[in-house]
Amino acid sequence: MYSYIIGTVTMVLPTGIVLENHKIGYAIQTPNPYSFEEGKEYKVFIYTQIKEDEHLLFGFKTQEEKDLFLKLIGVKGLGPKMALPILATGSISGIMDAIERENLLYLKKFPKIGEKLAKQIILDLKGKLGSISSVEMIENTKEELSEVLKGLGYKEKEFQSVLPKIDESLSIEQQIKQALQLLLK
Repeated sequence: MYSYIIGTVTMVLPTGIVLENHKIGYAIQTPNPYSFEEGKEYKVFIYTQIKEDEHLLFGFKTQEEKDLFLKLIGVKGLGPKMALPILATGSISGIMDAIERENLLYLKKFPKIGEKLAKQIILDLKGKLGSISSVEMIENTKEELSEVLKGLGYKEKEFQSVLPKIDESLSIEQQIKQALQLLLK
């Protein structure tokens, strides 16, 4: 079906968004609809669920978020409508860390996730999430770096050209230092 849709958000609803592309409004369920802004263009990564009585689109801001969603719905007893709140209330790295460390308490804090299902998630996914984490960590670090630079008074236009030059293997503190050195040149 669809891999992604690029369009403008025309509505933000409690359960999702309406994304307009070529004069068609797609109703898309998302983990955190309020992270989208009306009137802005987004690339939304799509998962399509087709049932006898309904066709649903689930959308994600990143491919990594979609990948984790797909792994979660592969767990016995966990469907798309249960996986969305997990992604909405937890960070990707936090969810993955909880699975790898077998942290039942963390997983049980999500709606409709009891002891049995939390154990099933760990059983099915532990050791199988490595490919998602590295890209997600880089994206989180870039977002954090952008927020720090904004906090220091830099405008996004000023530091956007610097971000690709930052060494992603450095700690966030070292990345900030490197960004400041490049900005002051």
